[in-house]
Amino acid sequence: MKTNNMPRPNGAQPPMKRKLNFGALKRVLKMLFSYYPVLLPVAIACIIFSAIASAIPAIFNQQVIAAIEEWYISRDWAAARSEIVPKIVVLAVLYAISLMAVIAHTQLMAIITQGFLGKMRKTMFNGMQNLPVRFFDTHKHGDIMSYYTNDIDTLRQLVSQSIPALLQAGIIVTSVFFIMLWYSIWMTLVVIAGVFLMLFVSKKIGGGSAKYFIRQQKAIGKTEGFIQEMMSGQKVVKVFCHEAKAQEDFDRINNELFQDSRRANAYANCLGPIIMNIGNVLYVIIAMVGGLFLLSGAKNFSISGMAFEISIIIPFLNMTKQFTGNVSQVTQQINSIVMGLAGAERVFALMDETAETDEGYVTLVNATEDENGNITEDENRTGIWAWKHPHHDGTVTYTRLTGDVRLHDVDFGYTDEKIVLHNIDIYAEPGQKIAFVGATGAGKTTITNLINRFYDIADGKIRYDGININKIKKSDLRRSLGIVLQETNLFTGTVMDNIRYGRLDATDEECITAAKLSGADDFITRLPDGYETQLTNNGANLSQGQRQLIAIARAAVADPPVMILDEATSSIDTRTEAIVQRGMDRLMQGRTVFVIAHRLSTVKNSDVIMVLEKGRIIERGSHEALIAQKGKYYQLYTGAFELE
Repeated sequence: MKTNNMPRPNGAQPPMKRKLNFGALKRVLKMLFSYYPVLLPVAIACIIFSAIASAIPAIFNQQVIAAIEEWYISRDWAAARSEIVPKIVVLAVLYAISLMAVIAHTQLMAIITQGFLGKMRKTMFNGMQNLPVRFFDTHKHGDIMSYYTNDIDTLRQLVSQSIPALLQAGIIVTSVFFIMLWYSIWMTLVVIAGVFLMLFVSKKIGGGSAKYFIRQQKAIGKTEGFIQEMMSGQKVVKVFCHEAKAQEDFDRINNELFQDSRRANAYANCLGPIIMNIGNVLYVIIAMVGGLFLLSGAKNFSISGMAFEISIIIPFLNMTKQFTGNVSQVTQQINSIVMGLAGAERVFALMDETAETDEGYVTLVNATEDENGNITEDENRTGIWAWKHPHHDGTVTYTRLTGDVRLHDVDFGYTDEKIVLHNIDIYAEPGQKIAFVGATGAGKTTITNLINRFYDIADGKIRYDGININKIKKSDLRRSLGIVLQETNLFTGTVMDNIRYGRLDATDEECITAAKLSGADDFITRLPDGYETQLTNNGANLSQGQRQLIAIARAAVADPPVMILDEATSSIDTRTEAIVQRGMDRLMQGRTVFVIAHRLSTVKNSDVIMVLEKGRIIERGSHEALIAQKGKYYQLYTGAFELE
């Protein structure tokens, strides 16, 4: 029996990790280098150069101060000027080049960041198109939207600000550290002691900040999911006077976001001032230590071998400020890094979702059939479809698509623990109309989902024109099936665009013909702009019946040999139902049709009616035969037993 691996329940999140996900950072960097193998190294080179250029002035300062000291003693200004002026010129040139490097790397990072995010969104969306229906059934749509907005924005901050700032600060700290060692190892050790204190505080406070920033990211997704759900169901909220309860639920979810954000920012906001003041205290300590060393005549211990002088202590103070300032800069980036990695982790989780598998190799092709019944493939649209079946020996056979659908001993469960269909046997011959009736949850829609392969069966066989549907490519299988749902989805665009959604290469004339077939042409021509009328918000400016007629026209323009009508008239009035029913009757002519309906009057003319109960077919036959049996269908039809 096949195993169904279910994702986490709606809204469930994996256990929260307190440590940063450096695997996500490594993956971000790998993708950046793969997307920009030239621009990114150039930008990094500019960052490195500007960082080194920021550290070098300490050396020039020491030399200039030493020259001034020498002038003060010798009073030889000419000699001092010959020492000072060239160094100032070199320093000015260095700063100018550094400025150009900064401008270059900021411009390059803007290009790289936006390009990276654009490619990420494209990769996410393309991958999402290949996810199974199961994923969308088990995840809030608002939470999915949060991947493309909030989580992507945290990646923008990570790539454009945090990583460059971290790299730049790291290089400056390293450069300044070695310069300090060159001048005085004793004073460098004092600075290092202060820096260890800064890092200790950063770890304690930053750890709490990281934990709550990760929770904040998840809470944002949950909040956006709830808002999207409430927006979609606003009419229901108002009809049932549910505003107070909706407000209560939102307040609870929003309070969770508030608490996580408050704690995260409370940690983050106190980190900067604490680190900055530790740096200020360290600055004072270095000044005092340097003064004591100078007054006591202590021997300096350094790589350069230079003695303690004013020319060392003053630049050392500036280097201390620069060193601690950049350490502080690193700690300040912790928040953005944590948020960015939390966002990256969620984005990569979406990108790593298991795509819908498709081992099918039988494809759907246009075909022609000669007088002897031989089928050949045709590049043009002929109105005849065939299954192209390649074999291991290299030969290819063609089977005409007739719409013969058969289910043999099918078992299925959305989870392994709960099987919802048991031993389902259905034989739909070409051109037959098969109806499913039964209470909600009996398994009617589930059967059509299996025919579409939105879900794969646990056991049994489904054959389409004698071919196991597991062998048919899913895209070709679904192209051969038309479906009209109870919940109609119309997209932003014109009426013509929405009809053409059934077949993107359909001409305007074919779309209009399909609309006339469905009965939609009459009301469309009375719209302000006819077929060019713009639809928004799922066609909110149309009635439910009009939207359903457009959905039927969409199915008609696809011209599939098999149709699935899932309670397509259950939410419209009786008069509109008659119009829609006529459109569906015209659409069903000559096709194999599966109909799901609560109104039994719509399935009386079906060739076979199947009554389902708790995932089993308990009765089957024509309307007349089932009435004569006086079983469950008879009770349903006569009103002795309610469907719900």
